[in-house]
Amino acid sequence: MPWLCIDAGTSLIKAVLLDDAGGELAVARQSVSITRPHPNHAEQDMAAVWDAVVKVATEITRQSLAEVEGMVTTAQGDGCWLVDDAGHPVGPAILWNDGRAHEVIESWRREGVIDAAFRRSGSIAYPGLANAVWRWLEEHDPDRLSRARWLLSCNGWLYLQLTGEVSADLSDASNPFCDIVERAYSPELLQLYGVEQLRHLLPEISSRQTPVAALRPSVADMLGVSAGIPVVMAPYDIVTTAMGSGCIKAGDGCVILGTTICPEVITTNSGRDGSPAGTTIALNDPALYLRAMPTLTGCEALDWATTLLQIDDLDHLSSMAEASVAGAHGVVCLPYLSPAGERSPFLAPSACATLHRLSLTHTRGDVARAIFEGLSFVVRDCFMAASAAPLARVAACGGGSRSEFWCQLIADVCECKVLRPYGSEIGVRGAFFSALCATGQATSMENAVLRYGVDGQLYLPAPGQSSAYRSLFANFVKLRQTLAGTWQSQ
Repeated sequence: MPWLCIDAGTSLIKAVLLDDAGGELAVARQSVSITRPHPNHAEQDMAAVWDAVVKVATEITRQSLAEVEGMVTTAQGDGCWLVDDAGHPVGPAILWNDGRAHEVIESWRREGVIDAAFRRSGSIAYPGLANAVWRWLEEHDPDRLSRARWLLSCNGWLYLQLTGEVSADLSDASNPFCDIVERAYSPELLQLYGVEQLRHLLPEISSRQTPVAALRPSVADMLGVSAGIPVVMAPYDIVTTAMGSGCIKAGDGCVILGTTICPEVITTNSGRDGSPAGTTIALNDPALYLRAMPTLTGCEALDWATTLLQIDDLDHLSSMAEASVAGAHGVVCLPYLSPAGERSPFLAPSACATLHRLSLTHTRGDVARAIFEGLSFVVRDCFMAASAAPLARVAACGGGSRSEFWCQLIADVCECKVLRPYGSEIGVRGAFFSALCATGQATSMENAVLRYGVDGQLYLPAPGQSSAYRSLFANFVKLRQTLAGTWQSQ
């Protein structure tokens, strides 16, 4: 029997019906808006997110006569989704890309809090995490905190709506309050961040490797499926995308080219003894971690470029960039366009973008090429921070991977093979694998991946290009180091 899989991304909610072989039987999509009521704010109406889930799920069930075996959810991570004791939102969700708490982060950085916390969590704090948001709310909206009973993630919010249960899965709980090695909330971290008085808002981390509960009858009637079927809360989206791309063992790499660019590597090392950078997520295998470097600027930079250059879409932008040359005739782009600055592979809430060495002789193609190259240099920068060992192969996923030009460019810049898996719903596929493991239908994640396989198109580094891009990457890093001193004055 098929599984109904929900993927609640930042701007798009998807429902996918997968058959026993993992094949896509039906897909439904619904966009959800991000509101920015003030500069640096990024919020979502929690009820609207749930309504979108109901809409896409019922669109699927009305198309299919097959009985659904179970439901599994994955979603955007981080942010602050607060509900009261009755499970009702106490305000809009504050998203992972919200920048209102940047002064909190700057203060923690000056005081050494972020570096000290990294030694326990393996992750650096940034403005869109609950620890910083809580401190901002204490000062600017204390009433919302006083009415809150639970801090949820987006995935936890959907799980509450579907099952009536409050729970946290290990991936969502990993940052910012978790001792990553002990895989438990850390009183020391809560104290470091000055939020120990809010410990009661944290749902307990599920004692099961992956939370599973029965679907509520009232919701089953609404969705058109059987009451009591299992609902699995899979890890959040960057983890399930890694799983769905076949990135499951130490040394495997994946890059998500989505709203955020997220290079990530499976390791046996928590990373917390190294230079503070990125996010460490505890995996269900106690010997493994996902070292992720989720940036704050991703494909939004390409959307910005298409508007700036007055062209139609990603395909047109890719063609325009491909017509230029490696190095974009000298134009260099630091692509840090997010109003919240940057968080990986370094933390700089005041980081901003630059187009360097631009002149009247340059074309729109050179600008397009420089932006693609800048984003690709960010990918390499992040992989180097995530793992000291060079990667033999990286899986490329997300909307940006539709660009063959960009996949090839990443292979050239990162000096490794790039696999673009077939199929568009890689995160959903990983959630499906997680559901099979959680319900005993697969003995392990490796067993699920081997059973269903991960095939795709392979891109190899082009002869001569890697050496050229090695030099261009070094220049990119030097330019960033030079200009970083000017960011604070912006």
